[in-house]
Amino acid sequence: MDLSLYILTDKDLSLGRSDEDVVSEAISGGATIIQYRHKEGGARQMMDEAIIIRDVCRESSVPFIVNDRLDVALASGADGVHLGQDDLDAASARKIAGPGFIIGVSVRSSEECVRAEDSGVDYLAANGIFFTSTKTDLGEPLGIDGLKELCGTTKLPVVAIGGINSRNAAEVINAGADGIAVISYVISHEDIKGRCASLIESIEEGRRIR
Repeated sequence: MDLSLYILTDKDLSLGRSDEDVVSEAISGGATIIQYRHKEGGARQMMDEAIIIRDVCRESSVPFIVNDRLDVALASGADGVHLGQDDLDAASARKIAGPGFIIGVSVRSSEECVRAEDSGVDYLAANGIFFTSTKTDLGEPLGIDGLKELCGTTKLPVVAIGGINSRNAAEVINAGADGIAVISYVISHEDIKGRCASLIESIEEGRRIR
């Protein structure tokens, strides 16, 4: 599992383009993992959309993750699920999904890091590094210092999310993140492939200077 460039979908932000087109362009630009995110979708709609994205990801051997909904992830044949702090707890998800199924959890504190690691998850998402209009309920951004603290708390891979772009991605990687997760900076731009390529360059720069 390569967390370097983790792209999330969101129909409300993708300029009218289909998830299939968005994901295809993102993978062409270097996305290494895709998450299907549809906060208001019903189970049947989510299932149909997830299967389409799953097939696109499989063609390029890119892991496919479903946000929040373990039922949709398992039923659609996704590679994993990403859980928030208010979703099904990771330990229960692991019991249901079994070994080999990718489980990620969003965290904002050292305590949440430790609890998630103890529950058998595969990676953590440091949530809300910088201000972002996509997530408005997180309080003050963690910032680079907060990211460093979380990365220093766990041995698990950490992907950073929240207000990340090609100008600050290198700093985020240099701070200890294994990858960056991006929504609007990529999928709300006409040139999805180009945005992804620019982020890959910044990620590589961050690793060179780390």
